[in-house]
Formats: sequence, C-alpha cells, structure tokens
Amino acid sequence: MNITTRVLLAASITVALAACSKNTKPTETTQVDTTPTAVTQPVDNGRYTPEDLDTDSCLRQRTVYFDFDQDTLRPEFQAIMACHAKYLNDRSESRITLEGNADERGTREYNLGLGERRGNAVSGALQGAGGSAGQITVVSYGEERATCNDSTEECWSKNRRVEIVYTAK
Repeated sequence: MNITTRVLLAASITVALAACSKNTKPTETTQVDTTPTAVTQPVDNGRYTPEDLDTDSCLRQRTVYFDFDQDTLRPEFQAIMACHAKYLNDRSESRITLEGNADERGTREYNLGLGERRGNAVSGALQGAGGSAGQITVVSYGEERATCNDSTEECWSKNRRVEIVYTAK
C-alpha cells in the first residue's frame, strides 16, 4: 500500500469516527494533509551501474597480487573476482584490460610471459565467476611498469600484480 493510500485511509477513518461520536460538544479536529507527496524509492534490481565502479568497495579493488614466481590466484582475491565478474555480467557493454606485471628478477622474456600467465589466471577466475571472455583483454608489461623501484622484497611484492582497467564502463 503506497503512502497516498495510507493517508487517505487514515483521513477516512478519522472522519468516520468523528461522525459516529455521541459527544455533542465541539471537538478539536486535526488537519490531515492529504496532498500526495512524491516518494522516491530507489529501484534496487541488484545490478551494478557504472557509478558503482567508484563507490562499491569491492569494485574499487582493481589490483591482484601474486606470490614470487607464481601465476596462480591467491584465495583472498576470489571475492574481488566475483564482484568484477558480476559487473561484467550485469553490463554486457563493459570491457576490461588485465595488465600483467612482474618484478625485476628474471629475464625480460620470462617476465613478459609471467605477466601474461598472471593476466590469464585473473581472466580465468573472472570467467569462472560468470564474466565473458569477449569482454576481457590480457596484456603483459613484464617488469616494464614497476610501481616500486627499490630492490627489496617489499617493493618486488608490489610489482607482482595484475591491474584491472575498465576500458568501457
């Protein structure tokens, strides 16, 4: 029952009760506003919108980190994969690029291959969670796009990653 119907029903009951009253003294009446008010309720169909890319805490997480010399997805990133896969599923026009990266250790060729394998691992996880392969592109930058240039384990761990970049929202 919407709010306008409720207000009208309440007003009708008040009038009916007042008319049935045996009290002959004038009674104080309460004015009921029967003017319809605009009620805006969000339509929550459970689907992601482009605005959610900036507001949803799960979708804002767009970097997946890997262990040394590994190309398998760590369990803590499964929930993020599910969120991004749902976004892809909800928005068939959206497209993403998975940018695979590696740390500075290893040859250039090895790191390019490792970055691609990492990107493919994320792609597989997205597809396994419901994303479409046609919406996903994988590129590898190897060690070329480091976020940290120190030769320390802490720094190297920041470079072993796949970045999820939305190219069409």
